[in-house]
Amino acid sequence: MLVCSCNFITEKEIEQTIVELLDEDCWQLIVPAKVYHRMAKRGRCCGCFPNVADIIVRTTEAYHKNSDSTEAEICDFLSRLKEFHQKNRRADIERRQKGYRTAERSSVS
Repeated sequence: MLVCSCNFITEKEIEQTIVELLDEDCWQLIVPAKVYHRMAKRGRCCGCFPNVADIIVRTTEAYHKNSDSTEAEICDFLSRLKEFHQKNRRADIERRQKGYRTAERSSVS
C-alpha cells in the first residue's frame, strides 16, 4: 500500500526501515522524520506522518513480541512511545491555535 504519495513510499518500505533501525537499537525512539532520513527522503506535505507513526507503533509492537523482550519492557516502551506521539500532536495543535490568534490580532490592529 502506498503511504506517501509525495515520495512514492510503500508501507512495506517503511516497515523494513523501522526493523533496520530496531535491529541497531531496539529501544530507540523512532519518529517519522527518523524513518524518512534513513530512507534518504524528506517529508514534503507531511500529511502521511500520522499514518507513519501508526506503522511505527504497529511494527515496533510486532518486533518486540517476536524478540526476547519481557512484557514489562514492551509495555513501558510502548507507553512512552504513545505518550511522545500524543505530546507532539498536542504541540502541533497549540502552535496552530497560537498562530491563528496572532494572525487574528494583527488583522484587527
